[in-house]
Amino acid sequence: MSAPLSTLDTHLAGLAAALLPYRQAAGRLADWGTELAWTLAGGGRLLAAGNGGSAAEAQHLTAELVGKLRDDREPYSAIALHAETSSMTAIGNDYGYDEVFARQVRAHGRDGDVLLLLSTSGSSVNLLRAVEAARETGVRCWAFTGPAPNPLAEVCDEVLAVPSPDSQVVQELHLVSLHLLCEYVDEALPLVRRLPRTTTVPRQRGVAVAGRLPAGRGDRALAVVNGYPLNGHGANGHGLNGHGANGHGSNGHGVNGHDTNGHRPDRRGCPS
Repeated sequence: MSAPLSTLDTHLAGLAAALLPYRQAAGRLADWGTELAWTLAGGGRLLAAGNGGSAAEAQHLTAELVGKLRDDREPYSAIALHAETSSMTAIGNDYGYDEVFARQVRAHGRDGDVLLLLSTSGSSVNLLRAVEAARETGVRCWAFTGPAPNPLAEVCDEVLAVPSPDSQVVQELHLVSLHLLCEYVDEALPLVRRLPRTTTVPRQRGVAVAGRLPAGRGDRALAVVNGYPLNGHGANGHGLNGHGANGHGSNGHGVNGHDTNGHRPDRRGCPS
């Protein structure tokens, strides 16, 4: 009769068991990194959130983008929503804890930004509400979760689902994932800076879990104009049916949000 595994061996065995299927799922992070590099270099923003240990990892990710991963570079706009403690507590007190991220997404999110949510269960109500708010503002939703299917994986545009039943292993591989994502962002940035803004860049849609995509979800490409991806829409997420750049019509209004007499209209209606 063999001796029982030690706590260390048990934990490492669980991690090892998840590595091969994770390796297949994590292959899509290169595409995420390229898309995020285009977003950030074009003036867009990453919003991130999670609960508990996932909150710490979301904040780790934004710190790498505002600071640096390895080599020095310009800072990029990335906000960990749960780190806004005064906003969190005020919103939780006035609107309920389910709204602590959603209200901040409505405040900070702009058309074309990315919201990345981390959850081992994929069932946190405050994260699901954040996705609803992102849909209202044109923010794309990505998630790192535990095994799929789960509610968060069902509603996000892009999901990396770590195939392990152990939440500790899931969080450990989420940490690997965010480091890889930052690596891919840094790798893509030199190319992004050199290419014209009309270059086509890859964008994928779906759930990555052991290399499998659900039915009806596949790969597609996006054009980029003024630094923003276009998914069948015009510049900055607006349609091309008679509207000018930045969502303004051609009937007397200039481009870039300025009217013909040099004044800016109300900023509220224009993505930044």
